Amino acid sequence: MRSRVVLGVLGPVLWLLSGFLIIPMMVALYYGEPLHIFAIPLVSAVVIAYIFTLFFKRQKDEWNRKEGFFIVASTWLIAAVLYSLPYMFEGVPPINALFESMSGVTATGATALPDIESHSKSLLFWRGLTQWLGGMGIIMLFVAILPKLGVAGRQMFRAEVPGLQEEKLRPRIRETAKILWLVYIILSISEFIILKIVGLSTYDAITHTFTSISCSGFSPYANSIATFSDPLVEGIFVVFMFLGGANFALHYKTIYSDRKSLIKDQEFKFYFLIIVSATLVLVYELYRAEVYSITDAFRYSIFQVISILTTTGYASVDFDLWPDSPRFILFLLMFIGGCAGSTSGGVKVVRLLLLLKYAQKVLLNVIHPKAVIPIRFNNKKVPDDVIHSIVSFLVIYILIFAVSSTLLSMLGMDFITTLSASIATLGNVGPGLGLVGPMASFDNIPDPGKLILIANMWIGRLEVFTVIVLLTPAFWKH
Repeated sequence: MRSRVVLGVLGPVLWLLSGFLIIPMMVALYYGEPLHIFAIPLVSAVVIAYIFTLFFKRQKDEWNRKEGFFIVASTWLIAAVLYSLPYMFEGVPPINALFESMSGVTATGATALPDIESHSKSLLFWRGLTQWLGGMGIIMLFVAILPKLGVAGRQMFRAEVPGLQEEKLRPRIRETAKILWLVYIILSISEFIILKIVGLSTYDAITHTFTSISCSGFSPYANSIATFSDPLVEGIFVVFMFLGGANFALHYKTIYSDRKSLIKDQEFKFYFLIIVSATLVLVYELYRAEVYSITDAFRYSIFQVISILTTTGYASVDFDLWPDSPRFILFLLMFIGGCAGSTSGGVKVVRLLLLLKYAQKVLLNVIHPKAVIPIRFNNKKVPDDVIHSIVSFLVIYILIFAVSSTLLSMLGMDFITTLSASIATLGNVGPGLGLVGPMASFDNIPDPGKLILIANMWIGRLEVFTVIVLLTPAFWKH
């Protein structure tokens, strides 16, 4: 791995990352709040970026695989460290600040701030903005950067979105990335306008738009969406969380070419089926247990199902107080996530769908050993290496979940908190159950546990392989 190539890329990356700090500075100026919490990180990042750019000019050579993996993984880590500085300058302990920042850039929504509303409006605005950037950022990295790795980049993209690698929106990857950002911005502006129309303040409309369309979940209020206690507002969030959890390439096609792109897509139909099924079960369980009336059971069920499945993590009610059965259903949804090519985290619906198709094929081969049974997705045959990569992904994913859960349990945490905290961060969901429930804070976790969960968020948002490959001895051999 050529260090000059890596440092030559990280220079421009720092220029870009530092530029976003200007936005919350303007918000701080508007509200008459201290500017130094953003000015100091901004100046520091600019100085480092200038040094990198001055001494390590960007190389024209194509990146090799190792350099690409390292650049992608380190970019997210650098962003989390840089963006944690404003929290520190406002008095948040360093580990909590890094936790909050990593949760922001990875669009996780798990918070380590015990008293959210005590912080300045500009910092909470910044908190939401990092999630908006991180929500689409993962798509930008995979679509705009990883294809430069050649075969490795194409294989990773195909593993994340099987079948889509032959459906580029534009011949050039960068043009495709611009289109995805355009769709993202259009949906964001639409949501902001609708929230303003129904009566939210400009500040609330912006901060909640940032964290709903990005499937992220940070709210400037400790009680999350329950603060509004308004079915209409909750319904708007349901719609945009649902759209954020769907494939953005299909959004573009639905708007500009084929109106039926979404409803013809197998993954989207399975995504919709999961939402309907889980909602109906929750409604039945909550009504049967006499927790709510049938109307309220539907209202809270559909909101929490979509919020958890899309890994947004908003809470319209303290679902940790629900009976065990509904809580267990939400726990299972934390393992799934939204669609590939969306702003949500998790395993992704398409992986689950293809795994079920693969299991069906194996069962049929038991009955008919000589039968050749292809696996199809959207009427296209799925290559064997895609299935193998999905199986490998899931094995590693479950292994990381098991290891992180075990380490957390060794810190003295209870069973429910341990499991839910682990999957809530690895799947970039946000809130868990127990001590890390929707109305609680991850501040309750010991500092070593927070470091484990920070790693979980980083690994989960980068689709596991990008980070895990850095830990293999083969990666560092010449």
